[in-house]
Amino acid sequence: MPSVAVKLYSVFFKFLLKHRLQNRIQSPLDETKNPFGVTSRPEESIAAANPSFTEGVATKDIHIDPITSVSIRIFLPDTCLVSPDYDSMSQSRTRVRALTKKSGPEYGSAISDPNQALLRRNSYGPSGTDTLVTHTENHRRSSYGCITDDLTLKSESGVYRGYSPSVGNCRKLPLMLQFHGGGFVSGSNDSVANDFFCRRIAKLCDVIVLAVGYRLAPENRYPAAFEDGLKALHWLGKQANLAECSKSFGNARGGGADLRKSDVHRHVADAFGASMVEPWLAAHGDPSRCVLLGVSCGANIADYVTRKAVGAGRLFDPVKVVAQVLMYPFFIGSVPTHSEIRLANSYFYDKAMCILAWKLFLPEEEFSLDHPAANPLIPGREPPLKLMPPTLTVVAEHDWMRDRAIVYSEEFRKVNVDAPVLEYKDAVHEFATLDMLLKTPQAQACAEDIAIWVKKHISFRGHEFSY
Repeated sequence: MPSVAVKLYSVFFKFLLKHRLQNRIQSPLDETKNPFGVTSRPEESIAAANPSFTEGVATKDIHIDPITSVSIRIFLPDTCLVSPDYDSMSQSRTRVRALTKKSGPEYGSAISDPNQALLRRNSYGPSGTDTLVTHTENHRRSSYGCITDDLTLKSESGVYRGYSPSVGNCRKLPLMLQFHGGGFVSGSNDSVANDFFCRRIAKLCDVIVLAVGYRLAPENRYPAAFEDGLKALHWLGKQANLAECSKSFGNARGGGADLRKSDVHRHVADAFGASMVEPWLAAHGDPSRCVLLGVSCGANIADYVTRKAVGAGRLFDPVKVVAQVLMYPFFIGSVPTHSEIRLANSYFYDKAMCILAWKLFLPEEEFSLDHPAANPLIPGREPPLKLMPPTLTVVAEHDWMRDRAIVYSEEFRKVNVDAPVLEYKDAVHEFATLDMLLKTPQAQACAEDIAIWVKKHISFRGHEFSY
């Protein structure tokens, strides 16, 4: 059973949530008066973006749509600073260990410096080199010819410049679109809790996380949040194409050191109007390895966006969704499951309050617990599940939504789609993402389990299990 502290906090949490939901129901808004929308509530604790590699991750906020409030926070792990050649070097770790064992008198001193054996094993890049990398204690060399510590220096004017990648040979990382939870009516992509979770995932999975700030209800009801998720994927594809244009222009002008990065970006901005290359993604993003991760109601959005991407075929090229992670998805239906009956009054998000959230999210004329956005088990949904990418589902023992998520995962496995379920004992809804529970061992273990599964599907062929 959950601890006493969790039970007490759950009571307080449910009281506040119920009060806020009822206030919004009693004070309906005309969403046509505010199409711009809101992506955060005043009561949310916001974490400021920091473009330096604080705690190993740099962050940046971008407003991606001029007519709505949709935004993205980018989480860039400092592993992007490692030279691309380092990936292939890391494949020699096993050979290094073997040499270390054979460094006795009969073999001679094969490895005299123990730091040479401290190679980080990674799942990206080709193998085929036995080069060893020596780690120093104070500094790490980046792929831009500078020390990592140099990136924290201020400019001559005293204004902090943040991280700015150079044009050239940069390490590419997979991308992960993340959708936060909150029942479609609360939560934020830049909240303290979501910021902490995305930093953890970026470091453990070694990916660039893009946390999507979608419009909230009731100011913007269905399908606004779902369309915003799809809009983020479109923006990602647009960025990939703009980056290719920058490369092509650089090659036409001679490329290399003769072409300043600012000239490239200015040309693209002039040619495409308001469009601008996002330098972090252009330098380090690999859109061909894209994962979608959704938390609670964000899992509903992730599943929708994945379906649209699969149904669109190659229209999203070069972006390719290779896997999705659904963390305790916000599913419901008119015919209750066993867990919906037994755990209806469960911790933090009970069934009655979640129905209130659905009433705020769905238009009044469309409200139904069997709405396609709410119930994934209704027949006739497109595309066929056999075309969907591998799907990991995370559920909690004391979550009333668990059974429907498990049944949905079983539907994937019936058509031979890789769709494991991770169930956590004595866990509650949002046990790995709620502010109070983020630093628990269970939350850390869940993030590590997700990283193990995700790395299997974002690794280059031949290195699937090199994590």
